Amino acid sequence: MFNDKETFKQVFREDLIGKLGKPLEEASNADVYNILGNMIRENAGRHWADTNQKYKADKDKQVYYFSMEFLIGRLLGNNLLNMGVLEVVREGLADLGFSLADIEEEEADAGLGNGGLGRLAACFLDSLASLQYAGHGCGIRYKYGLFEQKIVDGYQVELPDYWLQKDNVWEVRREDKQVEVRFWGHVETRAENGELVFEHKDYEAVRAVPYDIPIIGADRRHVNTLRNWSAESITQSTRTFGTFAGTDYHKFLEYKRSVESISEFLYPDDSEYEGKLLRLKQQYFLCSAGLQSILRTFGKLGLPYESLPDKVALHINDTHPTLVIPELMRILMDEHGMGWNKAWDITTRMVSYTNHTILSEALERWPLQMVRELMPRIFLIIEEINARFCGELMSRYPGDQPRIEQMAIIHDDQVRMAHLAIVASHSVNGVAALHTEILQKREMRLFNEMYPHRFNNKTNGITHRRWLMHANPELAGLINDSIGTRWIHHPQEMIGLIKYCEDASFQEQVAAIKRRNKLRLAEYISSKHGVQVDPDSIFDVQVKRLHAYKRQLLNILHILHLYNQIKDNPSMDMVPRTFIFGAKAAPSYHLAKRIIKLINTVADVVNNDPDVKGKIRIFFLENYSVSLAEKIIPAADVSEQISTASKEASGTGNMKFMMNGALTLGTMDGANVEMHEMVGDNNMFLFGLRAEQVLDYYQYGGYHARDIYAGDSRVREVLDQLVNPGPICCHSQEFDTIFQTLLDNNDEFFVLKDFASYVETHVEIDRAYRNQKEWLKKSIINIGHSGKFSSDNTISRYASEIWKIHPIRL
Repeated sequence: MFNDKETFKQVFREDLIGKLGKPLEEASNADVYNILGNMIRENAGRHWADTNQKYKADKDKQVYYFSMEFLIGRLLGNNLLNMGVLEVVREGLADLGFSLADIEEEEADAGLGNGGLGRLAACFLDSLASLQYAGHGCGIRYKYGLFEQKIVDGYQVELPDYWLQKDNVWEVRREDKQVEVRFWGHVETRAENGELVFEHKDYEAVRAVPYDIPIIGADRRHVNTLRNWSAESITQSTRTFGTFAGTDYHKFLEYKRSVESISEFLYPDDSEYEGKLLRLKQQYFLCSAGLQSILRTFGKLGLPYESLPDKVALHINDTHPTLVIPELMRILMDEHGMGWNKAWDITTRMVSYTNHTILSEALERWPLQMVRELMPRIFLIIEEINARFCGELMSRYPGDQPRIEQMAIIHDDQVRMAHLAIVASHSVNGVAALHTEILQKREMRLFNEMYPHRFNNKTNGITHRRWLMHANPELAGLINDSIGTRWIHHPQEMIGLIKYCEDASFQEQVAAIKRRNKLRLAEYISSKHGVQVDPDSIFDVQVKRLHAYKRQLLNILHILHLYNQIKDNPSMDMVPRTFIFGAKAAPSYHLAKRIIKLINTVADVVNNDPDVKGKIRIFFLENYSVSLAEKIIPAADVSEQISTASKEASGTGNMKFMMNGALTLGTMDGANVEMHEMVGDNNMFLFGLRAEQVLDYYQYGGYHARDIYAGDSRVREVLDQLVNPGPICCHSQEFDTIFQTLLDNNDEFFVLKDFASYVETHVEIDRAYRNQKEWLKKSIINIGHSGKFSSDNTISRYASEIWKIHPIRL
């Protein structure tokens, strides 16, 4: 493409004139982004075609990663990095009068995901391509992302996230690859040659059209595919009202709207029946379209379908794509004439499943009647899987009806998707050592007893290319200068930084990089809030989805306590703190939205109180996203990972902060446990209950939140401020829900139980930060150990231990 900036500038000018008919002097930032993006995609297209041709010619095994979310973020900078031309383009654009940072701002954050689950999927795709594995993503091309968050008078307001408003230069519409997905109708059976034949009739057909995005690996030549499906109407349907013409025109409009809604919104509100139905339609749409496409590609190899497990691996990211299982059974039996046993053997050898949670509300259950009506053939297959599985249970555990009811796939008129995923997969993995242990010993204990070799752990990871090399290029450059560049391809070699942890010169360089990152974030905050931020303060950051178990509430209650201390003693000695929050709450999650309001209310009071004198600043940064995370994480001093122990499956934000030199303030939860095993007590700040204590309280009781309220004056003071008239409670009953959750509902997530320990640990952080030499030593130790959490390491384990795939050299 171009190997130096002069060649780049020449090619860029020619493209600008040839494609837009504009001289350089008239080009806008949007023009530059579109030309540059198309240049990169067209060049990648050649490698994309070569990669696919290699896969086809060699007939190597390929993995397809099904996920309802791929939070890929902006791709321009990441693609320039992986193609090895980032600095050439940065310098070339500067010569032409443009800033690459400004050009990157022209790209919308792809609205294809929500939080950790979707970002993990995106990191995995990057690692699959960079490690030269044949691995692709299967997702939905949502017209609107989760939502655009605005903060108005302290409240979250949701606006449509129309991320496709601007052209997406990275995607290619593949009209020729479209498939048909069928809903509703009924199934008729008949006997043919002594075999039962199932025919789906009077169905409503939906056209699934794929949009492909190239996933460029770090070697620039290896390009995999993220295939996102768009739901589109067709002009004819076999549903009972037949063709749409004349008097049926209004029915067609109704059908068209129904169809297009399938790929319109990421996570529609499922608090009502219609929302639940739409979510289920989305899940089957993804699974059916993706599988039809995969099997069509396999069919071109000219191999018998019995060899499918040797050539195709299907991975389901949490329970959302579990319908891959009955849909694969349907295709193998109804379209390829296989018997049940052979189809089941093939399916269970192909499918693997990652569990991401132990939260009961996240373990999906679908109303049986809804499944029966929306997907009549799929319902019959799930029903048969359940019948055979329950028969096996009765044979193995005769008379143990409670066990059978606990493990059944269908129970109490609901389909339990996690149970279906476990029964029909050859591998079930958790995403951190503690999470997997809880699954095996508690939440999925009965399944683990039945399938002792099926469960395994694969601790999550993050791509160090985006979260260090792209987000924090100065730090990456310092690492290159210190230990060489092998760590880029072998991230665990970052451990070589440990020898510099007490080197004064290295510490000074790390400190200078951190301060420049803090200055950049301070400028961003100032532009958004109109308030100056002290770059010499501790940047204490909690950015993640807003959920009660993640305990943003604990954080803000502590800040309120800190404020109370300052009001009592305005001259108190403390290192200034800048507390930074970023989070979206689900639109129907009332408690979470009240917590956002509380954070903003406390911020408004604290930030405008002259008694505080800059000791505390609080900022809630609206519309948290991948691109905003790339600004925040390199600037953080303290990483708040304070979920209730046992509730956070893994976390990946904790890894990103660690990799950028922030010190973790956290519970022994998720991957925090493994971080602690690596860096020890001296290099992170731990507090609170342990997982076994939390689980024991849930099982045996014994916790009484009101006892803490009565016995700890600090707790009583901050909680009373939520409900008694004053600067925090300006409006009657505004924060009653929070107060009641903690006291009347007995504090489900142990916010009050861990409060004292959390306060004490913050005092320890204040003390530790004053000794900058020791703080920087801790920071460097964390950076050095963080290479273990590269998603390259995680994917290598998935590849060798679950998918049985190997790198393919181009």
